[in-house]
Amino acid sequence: MLTQISRRRRVAALLALATALTVAAPVVEARPGGGGSFGSRGSRTYTAPSATPTAPGGGMTMQRSQTAPSPGMGSPGMQAPAATGRRFGGGFFAGLLGAGLIGALLGGGFFGGLGGLASMIGLLFQVGLVVLVVMMALRFFRRRNEPAGAGAPYARSSLDDQPGARGPMGGAQGGPASGMFGGGQRPPQTRPVQIGPADYQAFERLLGDIQDAYSREDRVTLGNLSTPEMVSYFDEELRNNAARGVVNKISDVKLLQGDLAEAWGEDRTDYATVAMRYALKDVMIERNSGRVVQTDSSEATELWTFLRQPGRGWVLSAIQQTR
Repeated sequence: MLTQISRRRRVAALLALATALTVAAPVVEARPGGGGSFGSRGSRTYTAPSATPTAPGGGMTMQRSQTAPSPGMGSPGMQAPAATGRRFGGGFFAGLLGAGLIGALLGGGFFGGLGGLASMIGLLFQVGLVVLVVMMALRFFRRRNEPAGAGAPYARSSLDDQPGARGPMGGAQGGPASGMFGGGQRPPQTRPVQIGPADYQAFERLLGDIQDAYSREDRVTLGNLSTPEMVSYFDEELRNNAARGVVNKISDVKLLQGDLAEAWGEDRTDYATVAMRYALKDVMIERNSGRVVQTDSSEATELWTFLRQPGRGWVLSAIQQTR
């Protein structure tokens, strides 16, 4: 009997612990973005933002995005293959060529040398084999390169390598990248974007307004201040909070420091990535009882990317964590 009671107590304790962890879990991922990196930054979606005084380590690469990687973008988990048609070496054919040539020079060759009067014949035979292998290798690489059309390395966009002046009143200088990418796709053409005091004021205002709308679970306002992609992520977080029976209340948002990481334009869209360090009061409340689960007054440093289209104001398009 005592054993059964003890087991029941242990089960009850485990259930209570699981319930507490379920309620407390959202605290770790509180506030819009929840400590993750997601959204879109045009052609720079899969390129980490540049370092700034506010975010000296730069930004983390994107974890979630509706922008599909293209030959003009670096992508997590994707490595750039070596250039073809420009360099010959490595692989099966290189091993054969190395063995044959070294063997020919040393008199050993593919078959361990022929010795005596037959050594000259063996050397000529080996040279013939080497020539044959070289012709086969060249034909192989030529055929493999023909569909790509260029033979240039498949690497991260050269847009990231364009030098540009940055300052408190202007964005990073961008220029058109040269060359062609695999499949005949051209990289997006970029242009410089000037960022002024009015833009910084808009960024700071969006920081507070988005936090407030998220706290009120106001999806309509979030849709007016963010891209549809960002709204989908926010809605997912809000639905997860509702499923756990909690509400994330955010208040006293204050920008402490901010500076421009990058600013550029693509087609008719302007982009600006801003590093922001801000203070906030983050409270998690039980939805039914109103009981405060946890209160967290803290600071956060994130990189927010905003986009603007002709005739419209800035809206949030990505949030990335700092390194």
